[in-house]
Amino acid sequence: MALPILHAHPLSSCCQKVLIAARVLGVALDERMVNLGDPADREMLQAISPAGKMPVLVDHGRAVAETSIIIEYLQQLAAGARLIPADADAALAVRFWDRFSDFYVMTPMQALTAERLKPESGRSEDAAQAARSRLLESYAAMNRQLEDRTWLAGEGFSMADCAAAPALFYAVAYVPIPGNAVHLLDYLERLMAHPAVAAVVDAARPWFKYFPGRAGLSARFYTPEA
Repeated sequence: MALPILHAHPLSSCCQKVLIAARVLGVALDERMVNLGDPADREMLQAISPAGKMPVLVDHGRAVAETSIIIEYLQQLAAGARLIPADADAALAVRFWDRFSDFYVMTPMQALTAERLKPESGRSEDAAQAARSRLLESYAAMNRQLEDRTWLAGEGFSMADCAAAPALFYAVAYVPIPGNAVHLLDYLERLMAHPAVAAVVDAARPWFKYFPGRAGLSARFYTPEA
């Protein structure tokens, strides 16, 4: 039986979110690396994804786009494992914190990355400062949420944690978590120790040299080449 095909790149935070979920759910994928510098790859994405973005999952000819939707689809393929609880209220909490991580951690992190990719003369300090402020506000909200929880939406690892892991991993390279946000700091360590997260981070190591914020990555994850 053909495996579902995931068009992705190991450096991408969005792709990492899906790759973490697939490992937790135990769903094997045919991972196909996308090179956005290749016109053929860009054309392929435009053909199968409404937004022309990765990751995109293709299963039996059906294309599934957007990270949270892909994870919900993968859960349907999983043999009993869940990242979105069956309980309706618990599922709402997971979906909320999944969206929070995407919109208020990953998005400002990507804004800072975008600024770094611009020529220095074209960078906006106002835009960068707005993104840094948004991250600090998000860190504070997550720290409050984690006061009495092991994982972001409760006691079980969920889709919310799949979203938070890559978002925080890259965000803290630009804006470190304040020392008084002890619950969030502890949570980040739990995330990095989770087997699925650790495996996905390890697979991305060869590509960290291309991350614009690599100077802020912890030495345990990235050491600049001599």
